[in-house]
Amino acid sequence: METLRLRIGENDMVVIRIEVAVNLQRLFNPDSIAVIGASQTEGKIGYEAMANVTAFSGSIYPVNPSSSGMVFGESFVASVTEVDDTIDLALLCVPGPVVPDVLEECGEANVGGAVIYAGGFAEAGEEGERLQERVVEIATEHDISLLGPNTSGFVVPSEELFASFASGVERIRAGNVAVVAQSGGVAHVLAFQARRENYGLSAMVGLGNRANVDFREVVSYFDADERTDAILLHVEGTDDGRGLLETCRDAETPVVSYKVGKTDVGDFAESHTGALTGEHELYMAGFEQYGVLTVESTSELIDAGVALGRSPTPSGLNVGVVTAQAGPGIIIADRIQRAGGNLPELTAATQERLEELLPGITYSGNPVDTGRPMPEFGEVVSAVAEDEQVDIVLVYELFEEALGFPLNKLDGLAEGVDKPVLFATDGMEEDMTDDLASLRAANIPVFTSPERGAEAAALLAEYAVLSDAADRTEVNANV
Repeated sequence: METLRLRIGENDMVVIRIEVAVNLQRLFNPDSIAVIGASQTEGKIGYEAMANVTAFSGSIYPVNPSSSGMVFGESFVASVTEVDDTIDLALLCVPGPVVPDVLEECGEANVGGAVIYAGGFAEAGEEGERLQERVVEIATEHDISLLGPNTSGFVVPSEELFASFASGVERIRAGNVAVVAQSGGVAHVLAFQARRENYGLSAMVGLGNRANVDFREVVSYFDADERTDAILLHVEGTDDGRGLLETCRDAETPVVSYKVGKTDVGDFAESHTGALTGEHELYMAGFEQYGVLTVESTSELIDAGVALGRSPTPSGLNVGVVTAQAGPGIIIADRIQRAGGNLPELTAATQERLEELLPGITYSGNPVDTGRPMPEFGEVVSAVAEDEQVDIVLVYELFEEALGFPLNKLDGLAEGVDKPVLFATDGMEEDMTDDLASLRAANIPVFTSPERGAEAAALLAEYAVLSDAADRTEVNANV
């Protein structure tokens, strides 16, 4: 969906939304799938893609004119036009040069969306550009949404829809964060990082060359998806930077971007997804102007999704820190303030409450330092979270097996005070596995270092500021 904001007079604004004719619903939420180029030979893309979609509950049709018999319990069909069903999604596991002919057949069969795994298109020079132009013409004629070319696909874990040829995607967990990456490889990197951190995704999408499905369409789609509470972008470059920025600005769902290309990697990037990565500073200035958060690594991007996807919207940039060890607390305080967050002085009432809980407490200002995670640690966290000066709470506790984590106080605390409550920790992994799992099961954002926790808290503070600034910005449009 495309958005225009028109200014009428000094104070009035009208918003016009225009439907974009792409079959995104049939692409990302199909009832039926055809795997064109399906194979019985293990290791081929047609085999791996077929293997991954077998978990899908809808109808699956392996298509290959050169094969007979069955694969994964499904009978081969010679052409998608011969399938006695309406196909929503086609996975094209065929070489680039034959894609136009295959796509013509998809058009005849009224296919809604297609994933083109093959390379050799716009990223490969003039001949590839002409091939991609032909593919886009066919897709436009038949109203087919194209993901790719030159992508490893997408997954929607809650639907057991694994439209990727990469191994291991079936173990990606369902969650509430959508990953939208220009590179299919980076999309999978982010998905597997989330899996290692025991977090889930609402979707993972590798855009590839963005033939007719680009950032704008996908961000708008997942902004409207009730299962998605944060959208993470990996951006190499686009020829519609303003459109990307406007779409992110207009999204109700928080959007975070990792823009690569600060140094000159343009030729390499162009050979990868046909993207030009230049003008990095302009992108970053644009993201700031349009209220879009930015990070500098894949790990920070995942942490941003965890913080935003599992937290109430912060109302300001004031961070209250509770630490059971002073050294990590100092690192956290330094990081938060360097990143633009604020450490407010706690109210007199809160400080009195802390003195009552722990007479002679090590430090009752902000950060609050208890010296170690004693039994009253959870009460201390609650006291800081309830302070009216605090907008965001970050807790740090080195794991002590005899005491564990204050789960009984943390569970539901963020909802009760209507502000983010983040938890950072470290320890021997084998000792705290169950306790970490309990925290995550309670929807508490968990980070396994003081730096990661501090950066996540600072990002939430930045989100509060950017969101407020974006709400107050009038955008003029010349039409």
